[in-house]
Amino acid sequence: MLSLKERLELLENDLKAKPSRVSVYHDMPFAILWYEPHEEWIMRRELDLLATRLAGAGKEVILISMADLLWKAIEESEGLDTIIELEKTMGFWKAQEQVTTYLSDSDWKPLSNLLTERLKDLDPKRNIAFLSRAASMAPAIYPMSRLLDEMHGRTRVTTILFYPGTIEGTTGLRFMDLEDKEVQGNYRVKIY
Repeated sequence: MLSLKERLELLENDLKAKPSRVSVYHDMPFAILWYEPHEEWIMRRELDLLATRLAGAGKEVILISMADLLWKAIEESEGLDTIIELEKTMGFWKAQEQVTTYLSDSDWKPLSNLLTERLKDLDPKRNIAFLSRAASMAPAIYPMSRLLDEMHGRTRVTTILFYPGTIEGTTGLRFMDLEDKEVQGNYRVKIY
């Protein structure tokens, strides 16, 4: 198995290639770089360094925090006080379920809509989006595999999801390495 450094190097080379080798589907320009959850702070530093190197190659990286999108969805739905009160009265799992509803239901603030809005003004020839802080969706707020499926056809901007978890086989990802989480896979998205 390749190290994090080796996978980052492969990703960088594929992003710099002309044409990019990140994805073969024009309507699904996504890839995933997985890393062990305990490497979160290392990964954040590496994202900054990778963005700087890509800038030297004429690419502009836009860092999009999944945590920021999560908080935006909560605030623009019923607000944090509602979630706090729900957790006090009904428990953590009910509060988490409500946040999942905010991120999933078209009557609220679907995560795919928030991300589409964030990507809409970017230039696919120049910009690359890095999705970071996906751990904010733990333990079971919103599956990242679902997000990428829902983004199919919504952008042409190369988008890399930095995924805290472990890999099983070549396409099986276990979010946050949580033993009770089912392994998820996506055969249309390249995994580094």
